[in-house]
Amino acid sequence: MAHSSTFVSHTTQPVTGKSTKEMKKVVLITGASAGMGMETAKLLVQNGYIVYGAARRVDKMLKIRKLGVKVLQMDVTDEDSVKNGVAELIAAEGRIDVLINNAGFGSYGAIEDVSIREATYQLDVNLFGAARLIQLVLPYMREQQSGKIVNISSVGGKMATPLGGWYHASKFALEGLSDSLRNEVKPFGIDVIVIEPGGVKSEWGEIAFTSLMKVSGHTAYKTMANKFANAFKATEGKNPEPIIIAELIRKAIEARKPKARYIAGYMARPAIFMKNLLSDSLMDKVIMSQVN
Repeated sequence: MAHSSTFVSHTTQPVTGKSTKEMKKVVLITGASAGMGMETAKLLVQNGYIVYGAARRVDKMLKIRKLGVKVLQMDVTDEDSVKNGVAELIAAEGRIDVLINNAGFGSYGAIEDVSIREATYQLDVNLFGAARLIQLVLPYMREQQSGKIVNISSVGGKMATPLGGWYHASKFALEGLSDSLRNEVKPFGIDVIVIEPGGVKSEWGEIAFTSLMKVSGHTAYKTMANKFANAFKATEGKNPEPIIIAELIRKAIEARKPKARYIAGYMARPAIFMKNLLSDSLMDKVIMSQVN
């Protein structure tokens, strides 16, 4: 949904009266209504940041609003909504120091079964939504000669499982976009950081596997879909709380020279280690052993 604010030009100057060093850092987090986004908003506002939490479901953000998070209604797939949200932040603060592209979801189902319309929406949220915000904040960060862009990818941006092809496509693409962007904006003093969560407690799993069973639970892929869903449920209780990712994001944005990638969450490091170590055929056997 579009916000009612008026877009301001890129010539808006930072708030005066304090040096840049003394100013509180201004952060924009998308997908702040639940899970990792909400925990990150809470953690950062409690540690002295000026935090803008953006999401479609602002009614879910009453608790973090009470903590001091400034709430923006934003749909990352809506051009006007995104422009107006950024404009509102800039009008109030005069700068933006950190963008955390956290909005995203997993729409699971066999590639054959998922409609192209649904696949397109998956990429619009997970990839182009992040790109819209990146394009809008970069002029301010370049003018400041500083800034950090944090893109929340996934272990699923490095390795792919069956029945999640469109989700993996969106995260693989976000990884590539981040690598190109990192080198483009480095001369302007801007860092680009990728966060790769493994399993984390959130709404993500319920949405992904409800989608999986709806789309592929009654098709030629139904046996695989049922086994995949059961394998996921068996490990769900082992996922850590989303604060583990919030703390990782804080570590990354406070690092003087942040790494290009940070990893945390259930099975994150072992999965990426195996992906880097094993041949494609061996990795396929490991993955398929979980759903056969």
